[in-house]
Amino acid sequence: MKKLHALLSLTTLLALLSCTPTPSDVTMSEEMPPVYPDYTDVTIPVNIAPLNFLIRDDIEAVQVTAGDITVNSKGNEVIFDEDNWHKLLEGNKKIKVTVTTLKDGKWTEYRSFHWQVVKDKVDPYLTYRLIEPDYEIWNNLQIKQRCVENFEEKALCDYHLADNQCMNCHVTESQNPNLSMMYVRGPKGGAILNQNGQLRKLAIKTSDMISGSVYYGFSPSGRYITFSTNIIIPAFHSKADKRLEVYDSKSDVYVADLQENRILRSPLLSDSLAFETFPTFSPDGKYIYYCTAAHVQLPQELKKLQYALVRIPFDVKTGTIGTQVDTIVSASTTSQPKTSVCHPRISPDGKYLVYTVADYGTFPIWHQESDLQMINLQTGQIDKMTIVNSPRSDTYHSWSSNSHWLVFASKRDNGLYGKPYFCYIDRNGKAHKPFVLPQRSPSFYDQTLKSFNVPELSKGDIPFNAVDVERLLEKEAEPFR
Repeated sequence: MKKLHALLSLTTLLALLSCTPTPSDVTMSEEMPPVYPDYTDVTIPVNIAPLNFLIRDDIEAVQVTAGDITVNSKGNEVIFDEDNWHKLLEGNKKIKVTVTTLKDGKWTEYRSFHWQVVKDKVDPYLTYRLIEPDYEIWNNLQIKQRCVENFEEKALCDYHLADNQCMNCHVTESQNPNLSMMYVRGPKGGAILNQNGQLRKLAIKTSDMISGSVYYGFSPSGRYITFSTNIIIPAFHSKADKRLEVYDSKSDVYVADLQENRILRSPLLSDSLAFETFPTFSPDGKYIYYCTAAHVQLPQELKKLQYALVRIPFDVKTGTIGTQVDTIVSASTTSQPKTSVCHPRISPDGKYLVYTVADYGTFPIWHQESDLQMINLQTGQIDKMTIVNSPRSDTYHSWSSNSHWLVFASKRDNGLYGKPYFCYIDRNGKAHKPFVLPQRSPSFYDQTLKSFNVPELSKGDIPFNAVDVERLLEKEAEPFR
């Protein structure tokens, strides 16, 4: 029976191939092929899933040669066999790609491009929040995990199982899948802490705080998190080029001891004359980096709201917050009069810090001018990452555990939907042209109506799923003092 099945499959494949035209009387073109997503001349990790793509043209057939692989397809989609793809990447450092299309009965071969394959692997798992790019920000949310080496995906939290409540994104400690946290908001919500697959629901809030935790990051040991509390205000623009503005009317930074369920405070992190937000620990745990801005009258003076990147010492042995705040990046240090810094994330090797800059404010996802920049923490030199950024929003980034891959959310296609892009950072700290997360279907991004929000990389499979979170939500949250 198995032999018969194999014979039928081979017969079917041969029949399909016989129906697919192959190039003849080819006309050469000096133009680049209209490939979507734009996978031309990108640097990719050896373990990435196939870069399936389509041709943005009304064509009858396409042939693609990539190294020693040839794909012949009717229509405009190019889909690689997964096994052949991974063999191709393992055996090559630079892959030449040639696209030949059939249109109106004529074959055209476009100018070739290349894929540079590096042995530095990207962490194999990516988590993200799928969210509608609308104003009902809590509606139909999901947090999902995707294996970037193939196309497998699972839900870590799903609105169907969480009473359609708002949920914050999933963050790991140093890309460790066995220590992570996310938030589910609402009556049964709380901080969902994952420790080796054992889940705890925490109420990380005391009566004197303005809100529960919003943005957070782990210390290297995992005992502490640093987090911000924020009163977030949405506002609408009258101008058509800007749909929405979001800003904090209040915000403070704290540290939570997850072992003793207590809150650590400093007046320097909760100054009533300033806004503090986006805290993250340095990889060695010796500093808390965060963003701060002087208080202004809101919303009247919103465009004067300029956040600087600062840091304060932290002693992980005693759980003590330091007494001196140092400025790392501000409008004055960059010679850019309108620079507001958000989302600092430090490479695991401690060499680089990537952050988002926008003209003003603290919610750059709605600012088309927002870009990524990278500062060398050893020299202080700032790289504007020109090859990475686009004319539209580029923000919400995280590192791979080897400090050579950066993933970020970009709205470069249409200004509305965010998609996860990967960027290689080589051993000289040079950024390479980014590429979007590959999908099984080349037309996936044309069809999806969700934004990929706050992508985070992980070294392994997260050991829980949406059903585990649903069960946990029925339990009482552990209080903090």
